[in-house]
Amino acid sequence: MTLLSAIALSNPAPTGKELDLFQLVLSSGGVVLFVLFLLIAFFVVTTFVIGYKGYQLVLATKETDQFLDTFWQVKRLEKVYERAKELRRSPVAALFRAGYLELMRLTKKREAAENNSDSESDLENIERALRRASISETTSLESLTPLLATVGSSAPFIGLFGTVWGIMDSFRNIGSKGTANLATVAPGIAEALIATAIGLVAAIPAVMAFNYFARRLKVLSGEMDTFHNDFLNIIKRNYLN
Repeated sequence: MTLLSAIALSNPAPTGKELDLFQLVLSSGGVVLFVLFLLIAFFVVTTFVIGYKGYQLVLATKETDQFLDTFWQVKRLEKVYERAKELRRSPVAALFRAGYLELMRLTKKREAAENNSDSESDLENIERALRRASISETTSLESLTPLLATVGSSAPFIGLFGTVWGIMDSFRNIGSKGTANLATVAPGIAEALIATAIGLVAAIPAVMAFNYFARRLKVLSGEMDTFHNDFLNIIKRNYLN
């Protein structure tokens, strides 16, 4: 028997059972097990949030493009309003609905007052309606995204805490058994390190998704600001003279 053969026999390759991550999770105990299940819960919730927000923003962008095409092509505001009522996912369409309804209310008021109302005051009322709608839509679009930032920033540290705690347990076991060979140390270290790995698995998609959604939200916010100004200019030129 050669020297290499003797080394291979004395150090057999790890089996699949020894490298089973699921088994490592289940074999963890106490604080480490709690940390692992907490991180797994973070990952599941993050996956749901990413799917939901992605779907919401895709629809918001698509319907906003459709609404703006209608708004600039159709000259009659009542027809634009009918179209805006169909595009419920578009934040820009929501702004138009709020501004149009306020305009109709003020128009009726002006007719009843025989055109004695103040145009500047009416324009300010429409602007406030647009601002309220913008805040409401921005809040809706930004909902749940802070959770992604929280998971992305905290999950690695929670995993690291689980790892440190697991390593401390391993050293306590070494002290109680009085031995420090690889067979004694390896299982505890492996169970501890899995916490850091799962923390990164939960954090990395959350950070990437948060940055992507932040960019998409910035684009939609810019669309709302631009439409806000354009709509006020149209109202001022054509309806509140």
